Amino acid sequence: MDGHGWRSRRRRAGGIAVSGMLTVAAVAAMAQSASAAQPLPGLMDTTGQWAPPATATVHPGVVTLTDKAECTGNFIYTAAGHTYLGQAAHCSGTGADTDTNGCTSKSLPLGTPVQILGSGVTGKLAYNSWLLMQKIGEKNPDACAYNDLALIEIPAADVSKVNPSIPVFGGPNGLNTTGTQAGDGVESYGNSPLRQGIALLSPKTGTSIGDDGHGWTHSVYTLTPGVPGDSGSAFLDSQGRALGDLSTLSLAPTPLSNQVSDLAHEIAYARAHSDLKNLRLVAGTQSFTGKTLPL
Repeated sequence: MDGHGWRSRRRRAGGIAVSGMLTVAAVAAMAQSASAAQPLPGLMDTTGQWAPPATATVHPGVVTLTDKAECTGNFIYTAAGHTYLGQAAHCSGTGADTDTNGCTSKSLPLGTPVQILGSGVTGKLAYNSWLLMQKIGEKNPDACAYNDLALIEIPAADVSKVNPSIPVFGGPNGLNTTGTQAGDGVESYGNSPLRQGIALLSPKTGTSIGDDGHGWTHSVYTLTPGVPGDSGSAFLDSQGRALGDLSTLSLAPTPLSNQVSDLAHEIAYARAHSDLKNLRLVAGTQSFTGKTLPL
């Protein structure tokens, strides 16, 4: 973003603080003749036994705490028998909120404990796109600016507490690999502690302004913009497909818009460059409704 935005999405407790073998085109090709809103072969996990949504304490929208940085978890993922909760890579960053370049910004190491508030579960940082890009010497400016995904491994004993459905909206029912156009609808669930637990303020609906960064990011406006603590929260497209995770607040050219990192790009990158060769997004157990809470 180079001066056009900042990582104001994480909240410090007590204060506010594509290169590679597998391209997104290849990911899209894997869909073949599948319906646009259907799970994509090899990229969606539609199996597994999950806790009922009403009793699950680990799910999209929970608040995570990484070394005093509060963020919102996005989606549930699986790989090689392990279960992960996603958050933004910058949630484990050790620099300033203005550090937006994942290829140069410092981060806590893998293995760092991450608390999932309200669940009694402490996971560990198992993947961080910033650390990976620095390890392999990534030079693609779009990846450096927008590849912002981390994975928290859930202990095996606590997987029984997990449900993959997005609160209020349901889903995800697929992975968006085609991007968005201006005017397309989006939905999100941000759970910043700044909202003082007021549930009506967590679900958000909005509109995409379009894609940027050669598809690596989506600029969106929502009725209530993301605030510190919403970092990493899940975004769905109007069909209930996983679109991305909240990354930054833009200052230019569209003030107060939210930048949403593209999840298809992020998953493709992790699969191509890390040991997570079979990383998959878990489908929600509740059907996508596209409806928010009454105001």
